[in-house]
Amino acid sequence: MQDYTLEANQLFDNVVVEYHKTDNVDTPINNPYEKETFNHLLYQKCWIDTVQWHLEDIIRDPSINPTEALKIKRRIDKSNQDRTDIVEQIDDYFIEKFKNVTIAPNATLNTETPAWAFDRLSILALKLYHMKEQMQRTDAPEQQIIKCTQKYNTLKEQRIDLSTSINQLLDDMQNGKKQMKVYRQMKMYNDPDLNPVLYAKKQ
Repeated sequence: MQDYTLEANQLFDNVVVEYHKTDNVDTPINNPYEKETFNHLLYQKCWIDTVQWHLEDIIRDPSINPTEALKIKRRIDKSNQDRTDIVEQIDDYFIEKFKNVTIAPNATLNTETPAWAFDRLSILALKLYHMKEQMQRTDAPEQQIIKCTQKYNTLKEQRIDLSTSINQLLDDMQNGKKQMKVYRQMKMYNDPDLNPVLYAKKQ
């Protein structure tokens, strides 16, 4: 079985570490990979996830200024759309990759596309980094450290299992045992023609 995820997991880990060199949500992205390549898309994807992770932390400050909170909420909304757009570009990569595969008559569908599975790997890299950070705190109670250590070990197991599943899925697609089928996201709240609050204002 080919390992499609080893490099991706390493790349995701590197992105999270790179972000934390400044630990600032306004740090410009510096994607080192050539545009239109698979790794370029993965880097963009994980950077978006990492910035949004920290925006989600910031907005939960109980003393945050409401005006500032609204700005961050709008920023999170845009980030979610950017995230979806990148995922669809990653699926386009796999559509191109498998376009000449002969699909077996009994080929089955998967519950999610490869790109959304890689999306979960990206989030797992963030969870692992921040759970390890919690494990290493010196100001937290011992019982909390124990719980975080247990969660960290579970996350490591989860990444192994998810990586294995992705490799199996992509192997099956390469061999025509699984069918590559994509349903584009049909978010309505961002569309001024479909969100009733927005299109009512145009009338």
